[in-house]
Amino acid sequence: MDPSSEDHACDGERDHLGCTVFHRSREDNKVAMSIEDRLFLEIMNQGMTKDKSKSWVAPLPFRPKRQRLPDNKELVYNRFISLKHKLQKTPEMKEHFFTFMERIFQNNHAEMAPALRDSEERWYLPTFGVYHPKKPGQIRVVFDSSARCKGLSLNDVLLSGPDLNNRLLEVLLRFRKDSIAFMADIQQMFHCFLVKEEHRNYLRFFWYRNNDPNEDIVEYRMRVHIFGNSPSPAVAIYGLRLSAQEGEAKYGSDARSFVEKDFYVDDCLKSTPTNESAISLLKRTQEMLALSNLRLHKIASNSRELMEAFSNQDHASDLKDLDLDTDSLPMQRSLGLLWDLKADTFTFQINKEEKPFTRRGVLSTINSLYDPLGFVTPVTIQGKIMLRDLTTEMSDWDDPLPTEKKDLWTSWKKSLEALTSLHVTRPYASIPSTEVKMQKLHIFCDASIKAIAAVAYLKTIDAKEQCHVGFVMSRAKLTPLREHTIPRLELCAAVLAVELAELITSGMGLEIEEVEFHTDSKVVLGYICNEIRRFYVYVSNRVLRIRRSTSPQQWHYVPTQHNPADYATRSVAACHLKATTWFTGPAFLYRSTACNIGCDTFELIDPDADEEIRPEVSVLNTVTSDRQLESHRFSRFSTWMSLVRAIAILIHIAKSYTSTLPVSQKPCKGWHHCKSAFTASNLERSKDIIIHTIQHECYTKEIEYLRKGQTVSKDSALRRLDPVIDQGGLMRIGGRLQEAKVDFREKHPIVIPGHHHVATLLIRHHHLQTKHQGRMFTEGNLRAAGLWIVGAKRRVSQVIFNCITCRKLRGGSQNPKMASLPAERLSTDPPFTNVGLDVFGPWSVATRHTRGVHTGAKRWAVMFTCMSSRAVHIEVIESMDASSFINAFRRFIAIRGPVKCIRSDRGTNFVGAVKELQIPSNLDTAKVDRYLNEQGCTWTFNPPHSSHMGGVWERMIGIARKILDSIFSQVGSTRLTHESLVTFLAEVSAIMNARPLTTLSSDPEDLTILTPAMLLTQKTSTLSAPSGEFTEKDLYRRQWRQVQSLSNVFWDKWRKEYVSTLQSRRKWQTNKPNIRPGDVVLMKDHQSHRNEWPLGLITNTFPSKDGNVRKAEVKICKLGECKLFLRPTTELVLLFSPEKTNSDVR
Repeated sequence: MDPSSEDHACDGERDHLGCTVFHRSREDNKVAMSIEDRLFLEIMNQGMTKDKSKSWVAPLPFRPKRQRLPDNKELVYNRFISLKHKLQKTPEMKEHFFTFMERIFQNNHAEMAPALRDSEERWYLPTFGVYHPKKPGQIRVVFDSSARCKGLSLNDVLLSGPDLNNRLLEVLLRFRKDSIAFMADIQQMFHCFLVKEEHRNYLRFFWYRNNDPNEDIVEYRMRVHIFGNSPSPAVAIYGLRLSAQEGEAKYGSDARSFVEKDFYVDDCLKSTPTNESAISLLKRTQEMLALSNLRLHKIASNSRELMEAFSNQDHASDLKDLDLDTDSLPMQRSLGLLWDLKADTFTFQINKEEKPFTRRGVLSTINSLYDPLGFVTPVTIQGKIMLRDLTTEMSDWDDPLPTEKKDLWTSWKKSLEALTSLHVTRPYASIPSTEVKMQKLHIFCDASIKAIAAVAYLKTIDAKEQCHVGFVMSRAKLTPLREHTIPRLELCAAVLAVELAELITSGMGLEIEEVEFHTDSKVVLGYICNEIRRFYVYVSNRVLRIRRSTSPQQWHYVPTQHNPADYATRSVAACHLKATTWFTGPAFLYRSTACNIGCDTFELIDPDADEEIRPEVSVLNTVTSDRQLESHRFSRFSTWMSLVRAIAILIHIAKSYTSTLPVSQKPCKGWHHCKSAFTASNLERSKDIIIHTIQHECYTKEIEYLRKGQTVSKDSALRRLDPVIDQGGLMRIGGRLQEAKVDFREKHPIVIPGHHHVATLLIRHHHLQTKHQGRMFTEGNLRAAGLWIVGAKRRVSQVIFNCITCRKLRGGSQNPKMASLPAERLSTDPPFTNVGLDVFGPWSVATRHTRGVHTGAKRWAVMFTCMSSRAVHIEVIESMDASSFINAFRRFIAIRGPVKCIRSDRGTNFVGAVKELQIPSNLDTAKVDRYLNEQGCTWTFNPPHSSHMGGVWERMIGIARKILDSIFSQVGSTRLTHESLVTFLAEVSAIMNARPLTTLSSDPEDLTILTPAMLLTQKTSTLSAPSGEFTEKDLYRRQWRQVQSLSNVFWDKWRKEYVSTLQSRRKWQTNKPNIRPGDVVLMKDHQSHRNEWPLGLITNTFPSKDGNVRKAEVKICKLGECKLFLRPTTELVLLFSPEKTNSDVR
């Protein structure tokens, strides 16, 4: 080789030396092993062997330079005597303890300790028992390796080893990947690994000979690694993976991967796409681990086929005696989560143990709700917020908390019971992984003053382009007590979203093609997209963290109402969580096209005013400007006085520059803000300057004419006002009141252009001074102030119409155009095929009469109204519960035949018609629905508080009440009985069914009157005596013709005479603008004063077939808790709509 070429190569290496020193990667932030961790692995690698039984034998990993352990025999013996006394006092614990120790001796996990020379090092372990919190009666004997003697313990001289365990969250995330899931664990995993012979004397303990409490106390020693030794978890996991590594060649790499990635200590969780793959993997892993005397058992799965592939001895304890063909699969705990095998869902159990109302008790209650994947973060964050609020001023963990706050805490605890009915689907998608075309991860983040949160959803697109969205996990954190700005908190939430995405993508084990982030903060999006302006360190570090892992193109804007992370920052009651989009994600995720609903590039929001952005300082900035003040800047102000004060400050600053006093004597210098700017003279001058400016912009020609001594032109709108210029240069009205003995301002008011923004500010100002009175009051106040607004009537009316306060006080409800009649009202189906029903009453009746004493009870009535024929049927019920209604409904069907459709008023049918029952939950609607489904009926409910939508039956009830009043007045004071009430209501039905449906004809030949009874009884209202002779054959020959003839007569007259009367709309005859999501409204509450009506936000609308919105979903927030209400628009008063760009809305 040419030496010169070697020199050249060396020069090239030297040129690149150090080029990668500062390069960073994702691995840089991971926790690396310490020197001691590496030493532990070296000890295990050299010292772990197999004995003749093929069990692993591992040494105790002692530190290389350690102190000699002292003699602790006497100390441990005394602790054993204390344990002996304790067991004698608690027979049940004594029995459990001896049973556990018996298993240890039977399994050869302990042996009689040999005698030692005095110079040999040894260590004795005290023992104690720990009960499993979720498994009563199950005790685990722990050997206390942390017990000290002369300041030293066994764990102090042992290497703990690295954390070889998988992350719990990653195991749970992978557990939800596929449709077939199973769990299992390794039987007594720690005890499966033997301790090296020469190290067993460090595991000595005292116990009874032959496990008999009547015999002597002797010394034993453990042969296996024990609970209590700090290195035991690392030793067991290392040995487990070593077993998988040895068996990989024979049992497959997937079996090794299963052991290395899907175990959490001794528990394994795994999901696969098919039963065959699950059974094969589990059996091969069982056989592989059995070669090292590791038994994989306690198998549980959502697949019965998988369970049947293994013997009962391998099943979980509560599955061993089940008949897999008939018995339901029970709940199982999987790493703390409650798994419903049958439904394949996760659910929750609430610990109802009453704990003291102290800081410690409250924290214990909150932490007892185990939720590693954040399924119920909106609920738990509320508890954490309450904990901080409750304990802000408390210092001691066991001090009682303020009693006035206990009701709030008790209410939250009780609300947790609703979580027991919550079920979260385990798999992310309902399709096998083999049918997946693409998967995307969507992360939403949000922040409030109290918390920040991020929530993730997995969007799966199948081969048919159908979208499946699954909840993945969420995280929320309380904000620091020290005040932070909302933009900073939103930025922290974005960082949390990035960290959540990194955790999911690295731990889930899926091929995720895209990761998209969504936030409702345009300020944060501006920070992330910015590449020019400089931030302060706090914002800069977090933006850099975000940009290091993501690109600006991955970030999108989402409106707050579509951001599910908002639930986790503001909290949701447990009973309302299912009704939100928390588990399903927003609707736009289900579109197969791009999901972002906002633009992809964002500018900084008002960078000059943002405190987080460093100002740009120019050494020299020369500009030229017009000295004339331009009025377009006035539109930035929302009130008249704020504009006046701003101009007053400018006047004051200008004086400080133009003052002839020496600099040392000037009270104010340069640009500043002080109270001396707001003197009466300054404010008056400020008003004159504003009006002078707008007059010269809007009436330039008129002022020019007047300054020349001429009158304004004929085409000017001011000609009839005879304007003049006063001494201050302002244009006033000349008018005809020169001789009037009134104030000069009223005689010659200042002219204000009505279309200008200043006119709006003045109207608002004087409207506020008149305490939001009407147009006449406001306009009068303007005239008294010496102001003449051109076109004042129209402009004042417009401002008052858009005034939110006036809408609160006097605004009308949203009454859309009256809807078309439903098809049921116009059908010619048989009577009572489609009915509307309502409950009315009650009446007090005497049920028993003994010795002059009346036993009273209440009765109600259910009125069934035929939607088309307007016939009625009334049934009496004894109570308002479900069974009583079902009995009435059965009687109705038995008489009138089956029903296809039922309509009713949600507020008045079961629970709202009587004062005694005001709670909807008093009726068990599930029983009613079940009975109706059996009968083939459908039930349509009107929205709450919308009695006008049930006019068909409300009108009938009104008529029935009038007839009953007349009957009761005839009966007098006679005590009403149940039988008489039934009779009266039957007569009421007969009278109502005999009423004419149309106007009576004056034609003497037309004797047929159209009534509901005509259809029900097949009898005309007039009957004539039969003529001629008839035989029995005639009866059967003509009967069906007579019935059909009368029915045809009814429906013919119904079409010609009755239906046409329904054509016109009596009210609500014009179309009005629909309310929309995002509108702010007042929700009527007829039980309270208008000033107390709650303020709400429209979250959803439900347009009818004609496009008009007649009902909407309203979000009401009160005392930190938000609820959703369904209301008709007639119960809502529109205050503000963000869709409107009218600047008058205030």
